[in-house]
Amino acid sequence: MSGGDIAGLIAAGVFAVLVALLAVPVLKLGRVFDELRTAIRTVTDETTPLITEVTSTVSTTHQQLKNVDGITSNVSDASANLSALSSLVAATLGAPLIKVAAFSYGVRTAFAGRKTPAGRRRSR
Repeated sequence: MSGGDIAGLIAAGVFAVLVALLAVPVLKLGRVFDELRTAIRTVTDETTPLITEVTSTVSTTHQQLKNVDGITSNVSDASANLSALSSLVAATLGAPLIKVAAFSYGVRTAFAGRKTPAGRRRSR
């Protein structure tokens, strides 16, 4: 064996050791990719029913919001009707009640003024 053959054997041995040392991280990286593929498959399998359930929930919530919208519309109409009724009652009964109250106050004041003795009345 010559010096070139020995150098070639040494270089081949060093290359084999280098390949062996690089094979370990590559194998570990392959396992990481396998785990990543499994995790993605699990997330995909669990996400599909979840999206279906969310779609159903959103649809049900939308229907309930339509119902609530109808209810609030009816309540708004009812409150407008009550406001109109209140205004009507105030206009119809308010003015006569004020007149009756003023008349009764005047009558009470007149009777209260007659009951006091003549000397104690205030002169105006």
